[in-house]
Amino acid sequence: MIYYKTPEEVAQIKESSLLVCSTLAEVAKHIKPGINTLVLDKIAEEFIRDHKAEPAFKGYRGFPGTLCVSVNQQVVHGIPDKREIREDDVLSLDTGVKLNGYYGDSAYSFALNGISPEVEQLLIATKTSLFLGIEKAKPGNRVGDISFAIQDYIERQKKYHIVRELVGHGVGKHLHEDPEVPNYGKRGSGSKLQNGIVIAIEPMVNLGTRHVVQLRDGWTIETKDKSVSAHYELMVAINKEGSETLNNYDAIEAAILKNSNLKLVPSEALSVA
Repeated sequence: MIYYKTPEEVAQIKESSLLVCSTLAEVAKHIKPGINTLVLDKIAEEFIRDHKAEPAFKGYRGFPGTLCVSVNQQVVHGIPDKREIREDDVLSLDTGVKLNGYYGDSAYSFALNGISPEVEQLLIATKTSLFLGIEKAKPGNRVGDISFAIQDYIERQKKYHIVRELVGHGVGKHLHEDPEVPNYGKRGSGSKLQNGIVIAIEPMVNLGTRHVVQLRDGWTIETKDKSVSAHYELMVAINKEGSETLNNYDAIEAAILKNSNLKLVPSEALSVA
């Protein structure tokens, strides 16, 4: 069942959503070769709690961290540990907060300076697909219009594949709500996008095949062929006039530009659609 939010509720969700991206921006300041992901997780938790919010992921169905930290072939749900970051890693960070009873959620794939041109192009394509999906998030469209826009752009590249087992979702008083938002599908299919719907759009794209496996830790999802994966996520509210993207990457990318260990990966112009 889809829960339609009031304008007041959307404003609360937006506050939570912006705090998520501020958290990822704070973590971005500290990413460097040699740092372990447990340290990054602690930074994120302290930042969230300092802003009078709760880490949404910590304890969720038993997950132990504030961040999902997924490195290279890990797609999503990686558990923070003592693994040290290397200068050629892709570090996908996903986190959420609960503030004043409402959730925010976002993800960003950080590129260390040593990544290959091939991996950089994967990140560009994945990030671009997110914004193409957001373009289709407007009243009167259906979830399938978002899904098709993402899939069509990625598969036209002829070298990347959409992960199909994991999807975007509604967000509000719960971290995961209806409707589900797949990253593949047919135009005109799925739930109708109407005033009051709030969704997280989050393409996950592999450099190799689309197939994934779950590790024995019960959480980490990685590519079956060990190819690199990328993940980006933002939140969108549908309203009477159109839609509003509730969070953005401005603070994150400002932090990246100030961190000499990171490379800012752009998206393509949306005229590619």
